[in-house]
Amino acid sequence: MTYKILLSRDIPIPPLTVGGNPVEIEVYKPENSNHGNARVYCTTALDKVDSDLIDSLPKSVGLIANIGVGTDNIDLAAAHANNMLVSNTPVVTEDTADLAFALILASCRQLSANERFLRAKSWSTDRAHALLGSSVQGKTLGILGFGAIGQAVARRAQGFNLKVIYHGPNEKTMTGQLSEAKYEPNFQKFLSSIDILSLHCSLNEQTYHMINQDSLRAMKPGVIIINTGRGSLIDENALVDALSDGHVGGAGLDVFEDEPNIHPGLLKNNTITLTPHIGSATQECRMQMGARAIGNILHFLEHGKPVDLVD
Repeated sequence: MTYKILLSRDIPIPPLTVGGNPVEIEVYKPENSNHGNARVYCTTALDKVDSDLIDSLPKSVGLIANIGVGTDNIDLAAAHANNMLVSNTPVVTEDTADLAFALILASCRQLSANERFLRAKSWSTDRAHALLGSSVQGKTLGILGFGAIGQAVARRAQGFNLKVIYHGPNEKTMTGQLSEAKYEPNFQKFLSSIDILSLHCSLNEQTYHMINQDSLRAMKPGVIIINTGRGSLIDENALVDALSDGHVGGAGLDVFEDEPNIHPGLLKNNTITLTPHIGSATQECRMQMGARAIGNILHFLEHGKPVDLVD
């Protein structure tokens, strides 16, 4: 018996066997009629898997294996309607938390603006410094979404004497290092209490544009906004306006509403640190993600269910 895996793009997957049987691997092309009997569609978090694409897949496909922890790129309802399971790769916690905290430091200390100042050869005896930053020490960090990544950021915050407040659907039982993190159930009170906001909630109908004109105005003047979650958690038009008039003091963004297209107002603003969705972009993490995706695929082919099943 030969198994077949379809890929959303040319993903480097090593030769695989299941029970001694070879696994065929090929890039999916809807116009190709030779994809029959494929059992798995393997995709990345950057590829949209909407209802039209799902409907076009061979009916033999039983698993959509996503290389990424988030699944907002996949129409889960359409997958369910077509009797397809979905898996992800929840191994990005530490590297994403590292980047989030790097963006906190870079945004507060205006690292990007000051680097541009230096590279432009503007540093001189007449103008010794570009922009003054703000201290991180003793500030209040608000974490929106206190799952694995949010908690990892909170652990890092302890080393910088940051107070941590978090908001989400439910209070977490915290012990040890995170016992001092405070839960604030009221969203407006949460927003008004923080100096730095870091976004780590999933993207869904309830969280889409959760950071908008009203929520930005509910925050303190000079607040710093960090996003390593999903771009559409923020209304970018509202953020650009709040940055332009100075109400938001700076931002560090790794994700964007229309990736890879970036809002022109974000590109023009000198107080923002921008990175191209690199939360998991370390050699170690990407290898773990690939291995986890392969593990899910093989477990599905052998046992009918992936290890990391998305509900």
